[in-house]
Amino acid sequence: MPTVTSWRNAVFATFFAMGFGFASWLARVPHVRDQLDVSTGEMGLILLGISIGSVTGLLLASHIIHALGTRLVVSLGMVVVGLGLALAGWAADASAIWLLIGGFIIGGSCTGITDVAMNITGAANERALGKPIMPIFHAFFSFGTVAGAGLGGLCELLGIGLGWQATGIAILVAGLALVVHRSLPADVQAEDEEPVTLQERLAVWKDPRTIMLGLLVLGMTLTEGSANDWLALTMVDGHGFSNEGGAFTLALFLTAMTGGRLLGVKLLQRFGRVPVLRFTAATAAVGLLLVIFAEAPALVITGVLLWGFGASLGFPVGMSAAADEPRLAAARVGTVSAIGYLAFLAGPPLLGLLGEEVGMRMALLAVLAFVVLSLLTTHVARERTATPKEAP
Repeated sequence: MPTVTSWRNAVFATFFAMGFGFASWLARVPHVRDQLDVSTGEMGLILLGISIGSVTGLLLASHIIHALGTRLVVSLGMVVVGLGLALAGWAADASAIWLLIGGFIIGGSCTGITDVAMNITGAANERALGKPIMPIFHAFFSFGTVAGAGLGGLCELLGIGLGWQATGIAILVAGLALVVHRSLPADVQAEDEEPVTLQERLAVWKDPRTIMLGLLVLGMTLTEGSANDWLALTMVDGHGFSNEGGAFTLALFLTAMTGGRLLGVKLLQRFGRVPVLRFTAATAAVGLLLVIFAEAPALVITGVLLWGFGASLGFPVGMSAAADEPRLAAARVGTVSAIGYLAFLAGPPLLGLLGEEVGMRMALLAVLAFVVLSLLTTHVARERTATPKEAP
């Protein structure tokens, strides 16, 4: 049995690797759009492959985790995600659109499954430590996205093919998966807990708190995901940045989000989930308004920073809240994630199509509306009072 510390470090590494792989790919969306000679709307439909795969994986996640255990799902999932993105990279270089979409579906589906498993593992480690460190796990995801976006921008500058870039990353992630596998517990369910039945796993879809948490995460997922998918292109087409400038602006957004997650533990310990979520959602709204309406580059960059900071805590806090009851954590985290990832399913094509009509800057007003939705549902994340048996 690994120690709590080695377990924690393995979760850090998993979150980093998952962020690194996808951000390095998404930072080069403008390059892929040009390589394929497609419109913004068509690029959104291509990105839909990630979303379809992710939502499918999320819907299956609790059942697969129940069958295989969290450790195997996390380590094997990391490997398959890397392979899917490598396939998508070579397909993009070859202008093979359907193969590219296939790579996205493979990578996206395993991302959804792995995402649930690593969040359950992180929440269990959070309980073992007795400290709300889920935002730090997600900060390591953000560290990975910052590094990945930076690498994507560097590869763009150096003219390195996306296939070679994605293959190199897949090899690194596969090696890390071997280390992670040895450092995680085989399963995070307590031995004295009754196994969760299929009926119980399906019943969480009728639980009002779970559905409301899903809506909270939906809004914040779109807030974060729309930046991952469209910020680089918005900076290029909407504000006149170069392709390299768009990639590095995404890195700046991700840096701000990372900073918010590192601050999250202290903020949550001092103020609690609900006030912190309300503050960050409002900050994201202000940042979006600046990105949409400001013309001066300094104000636009300020908006990117505020948007990134504001998007930082919605998803990790939502995952912690969904995992409040350990026995049903897999089912609830999977359900909340599936609802939240509807943003990834609908967001890329709808924002792309909307951007075709009104421009990407104005299309971000739709994202702003979902930030307001999250703001209105923050109360559902309130910490549950421990029962006498659970109290320290």
